[in-house]
Amino acid sequence: MTACIFCDIVDGSAPASRVYENDTVVAFLDIRPLARGHTLVVPRTHASGIADLDPVSADAVFTAGRKIAAAMRQSSIAADGVNLLVNDGRAAMQTVFHHHMHVVPRWSGDKLKFAAQLLTRRPHELEATAAVLREALAQD
Repeated sequence: MTACIFCDIVDGSAPASRVYENDTVVAFLDIRPLARGHTLVVPRTHASGIADLDPVSADAVFTAGRKIAAAMRQSSIAADGVNLLVNDGRAAMQTVFHHHMHVVPRWSGDKLKFAAQLLTRRPHELEATAAVLREALAQD
């Protein structure tokens, strides 16, 4: 297998602002977020895309995404809504070929436009934001 940054994050050899993990998935903040709190959920087992993903991991990714979405609403991030997004394949704008789900917080009137935001993504206090989400997740 070629080098995979998400596999490196999962095994701890690459840094990440982790917000949630269990035996099946790891969730961490995107380093180029579309919005403050933008989180990626990845299976611990490498799968390039949906077709390679086993059903247990697929369920775990979605379940973690649902929990993180709730934490985004309950925490000081105070999201009004959440986009859950999977880009599967190069044609769908997948850039890291380890299956992952984006959990993107949204606010009423935020005018987020995915295509435009993909060009201007900037980090938002990653460790402070990760701490907010970890705290909200611990209350679940």
